[in-house]
Amino acid sequence: MIIVFGFLALAVVTALYWYLWRRLVRDTTTGWGLPRQLGTTLFVVGPVLMFAALFAEVGHAPFVLQRALAWPGFLWMVLSLYLLLTVVAGEALRPLLSRLLKRRDDKRPLRGAGNCATSPHDAQLLTPTGGPPQGRGELREQPPLTRAQEPTPTPTRRLFVSRVVGGAAATAATATVGYGTYGVLRGPRVKRVTVPLAKLPRAAHGYRIAVVSDIHLGPVLGRGFAQRVVDTINATQPDLIAVVGDLVDGSVKDLGPAAAPLAQLSARHGSYFVTGNHEYFSGARQWVEEVRTLGLHPLENARTELAHFDLAGVNDIAGESTGQGPDFDRALAGRDTARACVLLAHQPVQIHEAVRHHVDLQLSGHTHGGQLWPGNFIAAAANPTVAGLDRYGDTQLYVSRGAGAWGPPTRVGAPSDITVIELASIQA
Repeated sequence: MIIVFGFLALAVVTALYWYLWRRLVRDTTTGWGLPRQLGTTLFVVGPVLMFAALFAEVGHAPFVLQRALAWPGFLWMVLSLYLLLTVVAGEALRPLLSRLLKRRDDKRPLRGAGNCATSPHDAQLLTPTGGPPQGRGELREQPPLTRAQEPTPTPTRRLFVSRVVGGAAATAATATVGYGTYGVLRGPRVKRVTVPLAKLPRAAHGYRIAVVSDIHLGPVLGRGFAQRVVDTINATQPDLIAVVGDLVDGSVKDLGPAAAPLAQLSARHGSYFVTGNHEYFSGARQWVEEVRTLGLHPLENARTELAHFDLAGVNDIAGESTGQGPDFDRALAGRDTARACVLLAHQPVQIHEAVRHHVDLQLSGHTHGGQLWPGNFIAAAANPTVAGLDRYGDTQLYVSRGAGAWGPPTRVGAPSDITVIELASIQA
């Protein structure tokens, strides 16, 4: 079944790339000249780099190879997506543009039609020099046109339409990917959200938790990006920092130096960490120990009692395959339910267990807010909340869109963020 599915997926991908090549290369060029050769080469090399980048990361290839393939491969992946969307949208414009051009051409008078000096009744055949005709019915041979008199060749209407629509589609897709990539590389922006908690004492009113998720340090986003994230968090001067999973995409050996700036995180009551699904792809046990050496406190199905509320954390669902899955009973059983409880859990789907255990607020990530529109619709089908604050019974759920990006270092319609949650006491 896996082999059959693989061949079906390959057939679909091949068909889509053939469609894009046809619209953007074949239909916009004539003959097998340099433009068509370059376009065809791009549509062969691009997919090869894309699959190579994917297989290199999933197969844990040498990190230097992952880095070499990641930028061109993943950028081609996202560019392909938006080329497909814009070219499909352009199909609706093709008949409209063709109709407009045909109507314009139909209204345009034939060249020389307005220069006729005689009526059909009086028309006479003229010689090229304007002299008298040589005889009725005799046509004198016309001299050949000079190079200056030859008509300038113009593309056919169909070729012109293909070039206009294809050029517009390629420009729109490239601009979208460029802006979305710039948005990720410049670093996440800060969001501020106030969350009232019924059990929070007045003394904790205004308590600030900086929530960051899905940093995804890896072959593309490295130490410089981690430093920007740390500087942004510290600038908010939070009381507590919560790193809610998907910190890395790779081993401690390869990404330890990239994660080193996390040691600079600064908050009055410390920094806490829970695993995400990507930690279990990268060696969760090693990363738990690594973040501990960087000064973060891992909450592995554990709870700590702070001055005014309980802070708990559970492992990600992906840990179940290695016996390290979430254990809500271990993290939350036996606590004083009169105290407010804030839970760190990477995936929003864990909210149902949080409700059952009377958690007041769950902080999550995982969805990236969809990352690439229209991916938000897919994320919405798989998660109870894609981004923002929501309520489930007496439990509130906040989902961060994340600070980084997985795969393509690009976001469209889902800008990255670091959220400062300000807890509010209803007694204040």
